[in-house]
Amino acid sequence: MKKALQALNGLERDGVIGRYAIGGAMGATFYVEPFTTFDLDVFVVLPEAGGLVTLAPLYLELAQRGYPAREECVMVEGIPVPLPARTPLLDEALAQARDVPYEDVPTRVFGPEHLVAVAVQAGRAKDRQRVQMFLDAGVLDRKRLDEILSRQGLMERFSQWTRNA
Repeated sequence: MKKALQALNGLERDGVIGRYAIGGAMGATFYVEPFTTFDLDVFVVLPEAGGLVTLAPLYLELAQRGYPAREECVMVEGIPVPLPARTPLLDEALAQARDVPYEDVPTRVFGPEHLVAVAVQAGRAKDRQRVQMFLDAGVLDRKRLDEILSRQGLMERFSQWTRNA
C-alpha cells in the first residue's frame, strides 16, 4: 500500500488528480481492528475541463504511468483502486478528510463518522457489519455522526441498523 500511496501523492502533486482521501474498508482500518479487503477505495477531486468532468484523460495518464485499467479499477502498484462516482456525502467526506501518515507516507483518510455514513449510504451487509465495528470500537463522535446522517437523509436507515444492536 505504501507504493500506491506514494503514486497517488505523485498524481496529486503533478495535477493529474486533485485532493484525494482513503475511504471504504481500508479507511476503516485506521480506526478499527483490521480486516480483509482487496482494494483501496480512493476518492478524488478530478480536474474539470470546461465545466465537464471526463475520466478519459485520467485513464490515459494513469496508463502512461504504468497503472492500467482493469474492470472497474485502476491497478496502482498492484493494488486495485476503484474510482467511485461523486455524491454530496463523498464530496463532504473528502473535503473534511484527516491528514494521517501511513508508515512515513503522508495521506488522507475519511473521518470515522463519514466512513460510517458512507457505509450506511451504500447499504450492503458488509457495510452494516463495518458500522457495528465502529460502534463497538467507541471511536465515533455521535453528535457529529448524527449531524452527518441527518443532513444526508440517512438517519432512519442507521436507526434501523442499530435498533437491535
